[in-house]
Amino acid sequence: MHPPRSRKEAILQTATRFFSEKGFRDTSMSEIAKVTGVADGTIFYHFKTKGELFLAVLKNFKESIIGELEAFEATAEFSTGLDMVEGTIAFYFSLAERMEERFLLLHRHYPYKLAMDNPHCRKYLEEIYTCFINLFSQAILQGQKDGSIRELHSKKQALLLFTLVDGLVRLETYNLFKAGPLYNDLIDSCRYMLENR
Repeated sequence: MHPPRSRKEAILQTATRFFSEKGFRDTSMSEIAKVTGVADGTIFYHFKTKGELFLAVLKNFKESIIGELEAFEATAEFSTGLDMVEGTIAFYFSLAERMEERFLLLHRHYPYKLAMDNPHCRKYLEEIYTCFINLFSQAILQGQKDGSIRELHSKKQALLLFTLVDGLVRLETYNLFKAGPLYNDLIDSCRYMLENR
């Protein structure tokens, strides 16, 4: 994360760290204020409740991810759709490593529990996941045009690909398995799923 430019950004950064490491329930507004170096009243000036602060953290993460995706799409060049699938997988792994703290937040149970009752939370989560699934879908459609990927339902395959890739990232996030050594096997499996043979 970049150094904060304002008190509000500093609060968001600290809250992101606490919500990621301790979870929503075990994080208090007082400890966020203390670590940020502001009075409790300053936090409540910007965010009326802990739930509102959590949603602001999630929205901030969503905007960061979308910005990263737009930069990737604007600069990445691939000769085939299959190459784009591989590039998207590499991008997702890289992003999860650079934004490890925020991915830990995304992989916690609380956001999904909140999303059942809170339409804003649900919207932010859907936007995060949809942008990745759409990127995989675009790669599949490009591959079908250039002949590198066989005829498949692009959205369904994109969802399966994303689930496979994100599943490995989650295992890495929770320090259960190292995803790096499985990277080449993952690429081979994805090629096998998609390749026009």
